Amino acid sequence: MTDPGETASFRLGYVPGATPGKWARIWAERRPDVPLELLGATTDDVVDRIRSGEVDAGVVRLPIDRTGLHAIPLYTETTVVVAPKEHVLTAVDEAVLEDLADEIVLRPRDDTLSWDDAGPGRAAAFEPTTTAEAIELVAAGVGLLVLPQSLARLHHRRDLAHRPVVDAPQSSVVLTWPDADNTELMEEFIGIVRGRTPNSSRTPRRQDRPSPGAPARAKKRPTGRRATRRR
Repeated sequence: MTDPGETASFRLGYVPGATPGKWARIWAERRPDVPLELLGATTDDVVDRIRSGEVDAGVVRLPIDRTGLHAIPLYTETTVVVAPKEHVLTAVDEAVLEDLADEIVLRPRDDTLSWDDAGPGRAAAFEPTTTAEAIELVAAGVGLLVLPQSLARLHHRRDLAHRPVVDAPQSSVVLTWPDADNTELMEEFIGIVRGRTPNSSRTPRRQDRPSPGAPARAKKRPTGRRATRRR
């Protein structure tokens, strides 16, 4: 909540790999009077901050506890395998999970994919704490890593490459916000995310008011000639 006297703002949490920059630019064009504040965090952290009122909405990966929250789907991410550039997998355009059966596949504790079993390949001797740590281990030749493509791009290294894994689980990204907060600013942001134009009938319109001290506009008088009455 914004305290009385404070400048109103719209606060958006987002997970690693999400790219809210385009939405932020459009927001700045449409609502220059309301700053858009961006906060990067994990899905659990973003959801907790939404519930506590620290942020107004969040771009997160499923699954989440939707109790008391709205959620609209944004997109489904491509799943890829990250490997050293000289690895045999980099010679193909795309892979399947069976291609990883004999490989050591790292499973970081912040893994965003939902696996039905132990996951692909052979388990590593330990779990990396973070995706960033797992990327370092891939570069060191310890194993491979399966993750959403957006995270592979976020942790890009010149000595690594990634290829799509066509039959792997995928990560779905949603926009979520509290049930009770269908405010004008929230509707404005939803419109931007969904690609609505400023003149869309579902985009809230703000009445232009003259600034304090500005002269009032004079009413225009009709200039057309009166029609001649027929006798």
